[in-house]
Amino acid sequence: MKRRDVIKCLTILPIAEFSPFKIGENSIIDEYGSLLNPSSANSFNPDLHKKAFVMDGHIHMMTRQLLEGLDIGDRYTDGHVDIPRAIDGGLDAMFFSCYTPEPYYSDRHEVKNTFRVVELALAQIEKNNDLIELAHNASDIVRINRRGKMAAFLDLEGGFDLDGDLNLLRALYRLGLRSVQLTAHNETNAFIDSCYGEKRWGGLNAHGRDIVTEMNKLGMLINVAHASDDAILQTVEASSQPVIYSHGGFRGIVNSLRCITDECAKALAAKGGVIGIQFGSSFNNPKYAQWVDSKRQPGSVTKVAPKERKPLSIEEVDRGLSKGLPFVYKEVIPDEVWMGVDQLARVIDYGVRLVGEDHIALGSDFDGGPPLPREIKDVSDYPQMTYAMQKLGYSEKRIRKILGLNWLRVIRQVTENG
Repeated sequence: MKRRDVIKCLTILPIAEFSPFKIGENSIIDEYGSLLNPSSANSFNPDLHKKAFVMDGHIHMMTRQLLEGLDIGDRYTDGHVDIPRAIDGGLDAMFFSCYTPEPYYSDRHEVKNTFRVVELALAQIEKNNDLIELAHNASDIVRINRRGKMAAFLDLEGGFDLDGDLNLLRALYRLGLRSVQLTAHNETNAFIDSCYGEKRWGGLNAHGRDIVTEMNKLGMLINVAHASDDAILQTVEASSQPVIYSHGGFRGIVNSLRCITDECAKALAAKGGVIGIQFGSSFNNPKYAQWVDSKRQPGSVTKVAPKERKPLSIEEVDRGLSKGLPFVYKEVIPDEVWMGVDQLARVIDYGVRLVGEDHIALGSDFDGGPPLPREIKDVSDYPQMTYAMQKLGYSEKRIRKILGLNWLRVIRQVTENG
């Protein structure tokens, strides 16, 4: 079925309304290719989400498809993401984040897993080409949207190699990868300290700076989510291009090492970077964070010396991870600590007040396990974010920036800098 036929079957506007790249009476097109209507500032517009360019900075893809043999073009009954539900949610583009979890690192399967999930991503995008298409830069995203399709911008979460092999980085670039998270998820690797891992390098070591230089040269987005504070500051300083923080919260709201400090946020923004707000209570709701802390048993975080074990094959790691799929929050959250989108909007506002509206975006972490707000069950509920920002009194221009134009701007600057 063609995308135009799919859209007609959905309870959203037809394709002419779905595309953000349309010109109407009394409208202007800004430098990033999206419609801005200056007369609509500070007014409630129920159609804003359908008409705006919407891009998410961090959506998990390919782990379920790889381990469960699924197709992103099918509608699932569980989890957060598939293409039909993304269309329902009005997404025009996403950071299509291929994930290599920590269990693959111990026995050095991370490189194999990375290449197989990237290859599967390319195959699935090609298979569903009537709905989604691979984008290498901002111009591609604009072109794909004008054709009525969703754009997939390939991103890697988890180290492309624990040793930081530049040849592997270049190979992934040739395959279409344009964004890489530097840390090995929550683990410190051979060139950068993570937020939770051992502080081996005091931030970013010399080889890490070589990787930053190479990514600048290639035109790849450098993602410092999950990095230590020192690593974020040093990466921003070392990079000649803006750096992104794809998904997280602010430590000024929740005191978690996975949340970015005000100092790091300001440094990243001063270089032109963008911070994506993750949708989970863990990083955005102090009441929830306190509730989680209250459930911890004394001494529960004490590290125990690892026992010797037999190395696992990649197939054995696959089977172990499969038991936890889909990667969604499975516990019951008490009503009194369950965050709503109003609290998430206040986190967005904290960021806007801290670094300005040009540096805040959305990075949901769908299918990555966050305890979502009560109004959001999956990606189809994305319009709730737009409504929440409108309730803050934000202008349409500001909302459009946060919904996607800020991501588009930084992608253009990094990938099309000549």
